[in-house]
Amino acid sequence: MTVKIFIKLAFRNILRNKRRTLIAGTAIGIGLACLIFADAYMLGMEKNMIRSATASFLGEGQIHHAGFRETLEVEKTIVGLDEITERLEQEPSVEQFAQRILTMSMISSPANVQSATMVGVDPSSEVYLSQIDEALIEGEYFQGDSPRDILIGFKLAEILEVELGDRVVLTAAQAHSGDLAQELFRISGIFRFHVNEMDRGMVFIRLPKAQEMLALDRSVHEIAIKFNDPGIGRDRSDSIWAAYSSDENEAVGWVELLPQMEAVFELSKFSMVVMGLIIFAVVALGIINTLFMSLYERMYEFGVLRAIGTRPFNLGRLVVFEACALALISIALGLVIGSVVSYIFTIRGWDLTGIEFSGVTFREPLYAIMRLEQYIIYPIWVFIITTLISLYPATFAAKLTPAKAMRKSF
Repeated sequence: MTVKIFIKLAFRNILRNKRRTLIAGTAIGIGLACLIFADAYMLGMEKNMIRSATASFLGEGQIHHAGFRETLEVEKTIVGLDEITERLEQEPSVEQFAQRILTMSMISSPANVQSATMVGVDPSSEVYLSQIDEALIEGEYFQGDSPRDILIGFKLAEILEVELGDRVVLTAAQAHSGDLAQELFRISGIFRFHVNEMDRGMVFIRLPKAQEMLALDRSVHEIAIKFNDPGIGRDRSDSIWAAYSSDENEAVGWVELLPQMEAVFELSKFSMVVMGLIIFAVVALGIINTLFMSLYERMYEFGVLRAIGTRPFNLGRLVVFEACALALISIALGLVIGSVVSYIFTIRGWDLTGIEFSGVTFREPLYAIMRLEQYIIYPIWVFIITTLISLYPATFAAKLTPAKAMRKSF
């Protein structure tokens, strides 16, 4: 018997009972669709989390003085700032970068006092690195030339009991001497990042004013970087990190700045494997049940085939081909269901704004991401596993004797 004949017989046999084949194929197809949709969902969540973490303020990479991230010591400024700036301007992989000052400070109003991280930014370059301007719910983003404008979070505004236009006093320790510097600022904007630490514990002022307060001249604590290829921020082996980690400076990507988020992504991949194993286990039971029911219904036919000289190997091969035919039907149904569901959620998405997960707060809706690999890898695995599972009923069919099979009994 040729392969072509086996294929025709396989499809004819599984379509004898169309209802059973449809139920089994739909069950397997739904399992495949779940894998496709789960993968699209995980990819969307990963992209959303990375964007929420890096685009809001962090950046895809940062350069600091070694040890500054752990201590926030005012004296630990970037070494060779002018040279680094010139190199970054010529770096083909760097799209934008911005210089910052960061230090702990106290902010006070007539009603209350609160500790906060004071961040000095250059408004013209910062607008390309972070979403401070987009996060404003009141006021303006450093309009005009006033050096005493300050942006604060809405929760901090509630604690201090201040509104737009009110004045607050910012106190910070100067570099080297440790003397306290105090400056009066006017609230020109109130932001809401949906990140508790930022909304109640961070304030933004102009970079020159921050340098003046801390007696740092033209020095800065941090350079935030945005790359042309977002993947660079996740690639620890990229040459840019070693190139700028010298002269007591360190350059790191967001995976170093947010190690817990990378761990979550690895856990998500593991959960996909576990879910796949569970789904395939259910699929295996459905396939075995369907094939054995089909065998039982055609037991007499198998007995006749054995009696007229059909070899056991050909009987077993026929069962395997039937399983493959069932797999192809199931894959077709699964691809249709998975594509429709995934496509719907690439358009509609989920509004998770404000929800925090693994230290990252979603700032925009989450959309599924469809990739070609989802429609190649998972169907191939379904076909392979279905074929492997069919070896058990195929072996059973091959071992049938004519007398036993013609009694139509197991």
